[in-house]
Amino acid sequence: MHIQRWQLVYFACLIPAIILHEISHGVVALWFGDDTAKRAGRLTLNPIPHIDIFGSLILPAMGVLAGLGAFGWAKPVPVNPSKLRNPRGQMLWVSLAGPITNFLLMVVAALAARAVAAGNPIYTRDPFSSSSGLLVQFLFFFAFANLVLGLFNLLPIPPLDGSTLIERVLPADWLPRWYQVRPYGMLVLFVLVFTTGIVGRVMEPFINSLYRFVLGV
Repeated sequence: MHIQRWQLVYFACLIPAIILHEISHGVVALWFGDDTAKRAGRLTLNPIPHIDIFGSLILPAMGVLAGLGAFGWAKPVPVNPSKLRNPRGQMLWVSLAGPITNFLLMVVAALAARAVAAGNPIYTRDPFSSSSGLLVQFLFFFAFANLVLGLFNLLPIPPLDGSTLIERVLPADWLPRWYQVRPYGMLVLFVLVFTTGIVGRVMEPFINSLYRFVLGV
């Protein structure tokens, strides 16, 4: 299989996006009084403590090579809800910190990519082209990876961050049934991603908008 340069850049951008996603969970938990992640050495930019062999390397590589987009995870940052000052309300923000961080990074990278690309011929600023500038390509795919990671993690399927939204709005008498089906969330994710294409179709309009924004078309 021939691997194009943009796929390598994409994968290289994905790893820091995943790691920053996880660090943000621990930082927000620390703000709210839980120092578990800090004591575990997880509030660090060193990738080694965060890497999950399957979720951070194998699965993202499979997704990139198969053209399915950027998705994956790092080792979950440990959070102890009992140490939070308001566990039920603050755990929601701890969970949403990851996607919010991804979206903020996406905005910064997209603005930078657009600024760098401005004034260049279309064939040198198209990030999927082999003639594109490496800086434009890196900035675009860093924005791309963060956009898709943010959207992917907002899916209301355990163990993704979006599932915490479901737990906050479900009536209390529904929660026992929810806890019964939650362990099967990973299986549901694999089916949705690899067999139905639904996840890709949901994300496609957002990705196309990012592409048009950076190219200025």
